[in-house]
Amino acid sequence: MRRLLLAAAAIVALGVAAPAPATAQTVRWTASGDPNTMDPHSQNVGTVTMVLQQIYDPLIARNPDLSLRPGLALSWTQVEPTRWRFVLRGDVKFHGGEAFSADDVVFSVGRARQPTSNFGIFVDTVADVVKVDAMTVDVVTRVPDPILPNKFASVYMMSQAWSEANGAARPQNTRAREEMHTTRNTNGTGAFRLESRENDVRTVLRRNTDWYGWREPDAARSNVQEIVFRPISSDATRIAALLSGEVDFVLDPPLQDLNRLRNAGNIRVLEGPEVRTIFLSFDVARPELLYSDVRGRNPFADLRVRQALYHALDIQAIHRTTMRGQSVVTGTFFPPQVNGYVEAEDRRLPHDPTRARALLTEAGFPNGFGVTLDCPNNRYINDEAICQAVAAMWARIGVRTSVRAQPLAPFFAQIQRQDTSAYLLGWGVPTLDALYSFQSLLATRNGEQGDGIWNYGGYSSPQMDALVQRMKTQSGPDRMAAIQEALRLYREEVPHIPLHHQMIPWAMRSNFSIPHAANNQPYFRFARID
Repeated sequence: MRRLLLAAAAIVALGVAAPAPATAQTVRWTASGDPNTMDPHSQNVGTVTMVLQQIYDPLIARNPDLSLRPGLALSWTQVEPTRWRFVLRGDVKFHGGEAFSADDVVFSVGRARQPTSNFGIFVDTVADVVKVDAMTVDVVTRVPDPILPNKFASVYMMSQAWSEANGAARPQNTRAREEMHTTRNTNGTGAFRLESRENDVRTVLRRNTDWYGWREPDAARSNVQEIVFRPISSDATRIAALLSGEVDFVLDPPLQDLNRLRNAGNIRVLEGPEVRTIFLSFDVARPELLYSDVRGRNPFADLRVRQALYHALDIQAIHRTTMRGQSVVTGTFFPPQVNGYVEAEDRRLPHDPTRARALLTEAGFPNGFGVTLDCPNNRYINDEAICQAVAAMWARIGVRTSVRAQPLAPFFAQIQRQDTSAYLLGWGVPTLDALYSFQSLLATRNGEQGDGIWNYGGYSSPQMDALVQRMKTQSGPDRMAAIQEALRLYREEVPHIPLHHQMIPWAMRSNFSIPHAANNQPYFRFARID
């Protein structure tokens, strides 16, 4: 039996009062994109969680260094190989006044398991959630799940009464562009409550003075009373707003402005690697591509074509020119911070246009072909510019590439409908474990919870599926062997073309402080403005 009890529970038990903040302060911040929903189980994307993690709490939370800490659960214990017990905090209320209890946990985990949820990857092994008493819950899994606590750090708890009263017992279906109460309204237990919401204009959050976490030393120093978020799509306008004092914090400053910001006397730039990898993916499943001039066959189904497109890329040029040195070139699809990373498997195919043209000829495309590359233009650092650089390099080997760039909301809706032939995607790893990436991106979409949930290219390999199943249940050296074999298969079969791990600079006024987090999530509960 494995026991995880943390010292913060003692602080709560002592009933230590949170110190009053020195002054009432407002943080004004901006990023290029706006959340496309306020539903906590609908869209598992960073632009949504960057706001919702201020409002909602999971059972298990994370520190700024991404280590686990108590959230709505004071402890979690693996009492049996397939049973985890969570002891909940008492005296917690939702923003609407409802008392938090085991019933809300049973409801919330069940809601995250529903078909319209994009969070199934975090609850994929759950067989049942059992209320032991008002403040104790058992989570029963189908198989032993060694990383369940890591997964549950991403599952937000909702009020059952509020959700059912507002017709939101299941998550919003964003693929169908459904509108429901949780699209624009929230009711969490978190450090901040939603005050007002205008899509693509302004979101205002106010401090929840009843939040349990203000008692903890690292959050007690925060004096943030209000958060005002304004999405600003224009790079120049975001930076002008920071320099003029109109905003205090920019989550995604453009790379070309970093030196200017570093030299500004009243601005600080924080930099560090993100647990996110940028890659290209292809429709390898359809007999004929939707957006190509090739008829009667799918060029991406041929390994030689995927290898040719890989050889065509001058990744150092993208790193040097497009990313201005702010990237970590990679040959795999998750970074070293993730459990399971193997340096020996982090190897790229070399830049070799001659070999690329020869491979296209071998595959039956001596004159190349035309295709459309889908790309967001406000989600990742220089995302559209990366796609334009890729298109130019592919054109040199005869693959005539049109870039279709659009804001993140329509982009995600499109690829989630599998209405694409090739696309750029950035992938974070909130569990910090390799299974999350393999299961989400490469497992066959077979209807099993979480398998292939982001595998929009339709890649399918019985060998990869078997390795994913081993990762789900094995531990120790056997599990690591499965991960390494899957990394080798990934490198050889080229289901994606990995580009780089993203570096994330944050820019802020000198009187504002916030811990830089590798998941690119600003934890305002640890922030201060003076």
